[in-house]
Amino acid sequence: MRVRVDSISKVYSAPSGRQLVALEDVSLDVGDGEFVTILGPSGCGKSTLLQVVAGLEAPTRGRVVFESPPPDAPLTAVVFQEHALFPWRTVRENVTFGLEVRGVPAAERLAASRRLLALVGLEAFADRYPHHLSGGMRQRVAIARALAVDPELILYDEPTADLDPILTEQIGSLIARIRDTRGATQMFVTHNVPLARAIADRIAVLDQGRIAEYLTPEELPASRYPLTQEFLRAAGLEHGSGGV
Repeated sequence: MRVRVDSISKVYSAPSGRQLVALEDVSLDVGDGEFVTILGPSGCGKSTLLQVVAGLEAPTRGRVVFESPPPDAPLTAVVFQEHALFPWRTVRENVTFGLEVRGVPAAERLAASRRLLALVGLEAFADRYPHHLSGGMRQRVAIARALAVDPELILYDEPTADLDPILTEQIGSLIARIRDTRGATQMFVTHNVPLARAIADRIAVLDQGRIAEYLTPEELPASRYPLTQEFLRAAGLEHGSGGV
């Protein structure tokens, strides 16, 4: 499924009457089966862009076009920064929630949960509850839940932001396996440079609500630190500097 972001702007109005421009004339084309990472510092509009694509926010101007049968209603799954698991449901029951809503028979739900929990390495925890799990394990359950409905479009909104570097690497490896084994179109929001280099087919650098640069993973300078304005400046990617 191809996703076309066509001249999207998003403006928020504060109670004081002041307007905050989160996105300004952003256009982005994500090809069928492509994995695109939206990379940028905190507050640059990354999550807002993803929420507009997901249909959770309405743009002030512009539109999002899905070129897929059916064109107006692609099956989309979102993995959030917070795992948002149901605490009263077991790991297996969380994974199969979307299938339950769709009326999938119990036997098929059980088979799907076994397959997905094996994928994320949590077969032994199927009957545990979220409070028994570490943060990284809970995020893996959230990813399995998103995959359960076999979405055409998978959107990741900084799912590793609250994880330590080791867990971030583990989740990144999992997402890379998903990228290599599933045909879904995927968009991933992050400020983590090494993670972006590791998982993306293509990287869109977002700065101050605008697309500043498109890069391949090989073109993105290596860094051991999250993306900051200082890094953008040093890498020549800061808005208004060389090549941007």
